Amino acid sequence: MILLFLRPYLEAQDMNALEVDFLETLYNKEKETSLNGKWICLKDIKDILQKHAIAFELLQIGTSEQERPIYQLKIGAGKKKVLLWSQMHGNESTGTKALFDLFNCFLNGKEKEIAAILEMCTLVFIPMLNPDGAEVYTRVNGNNVDLNRDAVNLIAKESKILRKVLEGFKPDFCFNLHDQRTIFNVENTKNPATISFLAPSEESTRALTAGRKQTMNVIISMNAVLQKIIPNCVGRYTDEFYPTATGDTFQKLGYNTILIESGHYPEDYGREISRKFTFFAILQGLFYVAKTEDFNSYEAYFEIPNNAALFYDVIHRFPNSQKDVAYQFKEEIINAVLVSKLQKSEEKSLKGMFGHHEIVFESHVL
Repeated sequence: MILLFLRPYLEAQDMNALEVDFLETLYNKEKETSLNGKWICLKDIKDILQKHAIAFELLQIGTSEQERPIYQLKIGAGKKKVLLWSQMHGNESTGTKALFDLFNCFLNGKEKEIAAILEMCTLVFIPMLNPDGAEVYTRVNGNNVDLNRDAVNLIAKESKILRKVLEGFKPDFCFNLHDQRTIFNVENTKNPATISFLAPSEESTRALTAGRKQTMNVIISMNAVLQKIIPNCVGRYTDEFYPTATGDTFQKLGYNTILIESGHYPEDYGREISRKFTFFAILQGLFYVAKTEDFNSYEAYFEIPNNAALFYDVIHRFPNSQKDVAYQFKEEIINAVLVSKLQKSEEKSLKGMFGHHEIVFESHVL
């Protein structure tokens, strides 16, 4: 059931909204079946990139700290410019998979909605900004730098590459694609935050600048579509200002930046279902940018519930709740395989917390 407060802006966005049936059909037709699971490396995408050279302008725009190539794809002929990048954190690959699903739409699709995006927009994609981190499934790059906290100092080669593309392309909107942990729920619900959004702040007062309002406006359109499919499973990150973060810095520089965090869906530890919803969000966002001229309506952004962090992967429940035990999965590469291990949490009280899986014991363990 869709919350009553969502109805006004669901209706307001319908004119430039993609139909759910259309999105489902397109995704099933164009999903890049060669990419699956959470560990996506450069070797997994290199051959796929070559087939897209038919429709896209494909360029190597630099190399990582460990000399792995970083690629850019460009398509479209419109005046509205959008820059999208994924795997800034090497172990966050859901957005990468969704981008390759999208690439197939532009390569194969004859739909009028796809044509409208390419007519009105010029799109630049960096599908894997951090190939070194992707190779070993880490958040940081090859020199242990978190690229999402390097937007001011620009220590890393990868950060410099992204900034060079930004300043050369001068996009109207940026899509910054990440994965979020399984801990997040939608505030005041027991629902996982399957997708979360953020319109980053430009400074510490979190002022509602013209750029932030435009960013919020696009997020409203994406949320409106997702609410029709996964109602009450979309969250909003706090807009606390992080002065060295990429989104905050780009927003401050005048480039509207939309943060999309792909999260957990029940039983979806491979992030294949949230991949689909990420694809829906990105495509809806691009279509909305293509078709919209007035981006000034922003109030409904604040109707998206906040993210909370009340989930564990597994909770063992006992009759005396003081003995409850929580676990989180820890992922690491062992013998060239991505392995998830349950790790006991040090949390003392689990009151008000939820488990994606809960095992209830009828008596105490002796």
